[in-house]
Amino acid sequence: MIRSELILKLAEENPGLTGPEVEKIVDLFFKEIVDRLSSGGRVELRGFGAFTTRARDARTGRNPRTGEQVPVSAKRVPYFKPGKEMRERLNVKPEA
Repeated sequence: MIRSELILKLAEENPGLTGPEVEKIVDLFFKEIVDRLSSGGRVELRGFGAFTTRARDARTGRNPRTGEQVPVSAKRVPYFKPGKEMRERLNVKPEA
């Protein structure tokens, strides 16, 4: 599912909201997640999972085209850990 499909689905299930209102809600939702993560926080959505960031140390990488070594600076990267309910739903074994 892509962002536009999510907006359409939410608009269908909430006929009292206009398309632009739903789009504004989705934008605000994602903005709040990014803002919290960028300030070093954590976002937990019960039954879904938790978003955090992890630190990556500086290292020496390699340009795949030329093989030349290039420095890669330290950075923080987003990390998602699925919640228990999501893991269980993804791993349901079909009945025989």
